[in-house]
Amino acid sequence: MSLQPSVRVLKKPLRLDDEVRFLRSWIEKPLHMGAVMPSGRVLARTMAQYVDVESSGPVVELGPGTGAITNALIEHGVEQSRLVLVEYNPGFCALLRDRYPQATVVQGDAYKLRDSLWNVLTAPSAAVVSGLPLVTKPMLTRLKLIRDAFAALAPGAPFVQFTYSVTPPIPKSLPGVSTQASERIWMNLPPARVWVYRKG
Repeated sequence: MSLQPSVRVLKKPLRLDDEVRFLRSWIEKPLHMGAVMPSGRVLARTMAQYVDVESSGPVVELGPGTGAITNALIEHGVEQSRLVLVEYNPGFCALLRDRYPQATVVQGDAYKLRDSLWNVLTAPSAAVVSGLPLVTKPMLTRLKLIRDAFAALAPGAPFVQFTYSVTPPIPKSLPGVSTQASERIWMNLPPARVWVYRKG
């Protein structure tokens, strides 16, 4: 019981530090950043729950930033060595390599996913988990991303995406693709919803 408060005290400065890093990067390059703040814990845990920890393939995370969703994936039971983290920001890449030494950190553009992953994946991916700001991109860019993600995924494996928007980030009517959505996560600021797309 005496350990609990000290654990909380240790976690808070890290979260605040990450928020400062996020804010600084957003001020410097607002068009490259999906959010002003890292994803909230409830949202990150909701995204992680769609990943099957019993599957054997790599788990690709797009736009991990400071690792809020990465942490949730590890807490969910995904081994760090299975993680492939695709991050555009070189500062965040250095931070991710330091925090997750067993993960594969790829400095690359997730919107050019084939180029970023072509020599990294040795097996079909068990999941692609995206923290990218898809709704800020044109629909053709979104559709290209999910097409490239499906090319990297094992049949039936999930493409997991969150959005603050009330509409799905990718249309629900894609042929041959099944779609599901979480409840709206009101505890996240701003409130968000997780969308999951599967093919084949």
